[in-house]
Amino acid sequence: MVGGRARARSPRELTDDPEAWPEQASTDPGADAVRQIARTLGQALDGHGLSLRAAAAGSGVNRQAIADLLAGRSWPDVATVARLAHFTNTTLWPDSIDIERNRTH
Repeated sequence: MVGGRARARSPRELTDDPEAWPEQASTDPGADAVRQIARTLGQALDGHGLSLRAAAAGSGVNRQAIADLLAGRSWPDVATVARLAHFTNTTLWPDSIDIERNRTH
């Protein structure tokens, strides 16, 4: 698997309260980036009154891939995020990821 063992668990599973996805922050920087993308994408779809089917048709991204991203069940690739950002005319990638860092070096 690309990303190794770090992606063996879904982004949603890497939060303290998976039921609070996407509002519950994660201490994992990758999972928190996906969480912020999912939250922003959900707001954009709601704001434009778009269904998953319409988002899939307009972006070229599989409907289930969008549903899995929004639910925190998958790790989206850059092309998926780019297509959804272009379709919704929304910046999806977070400006920053503010998590506590545990550095050992």
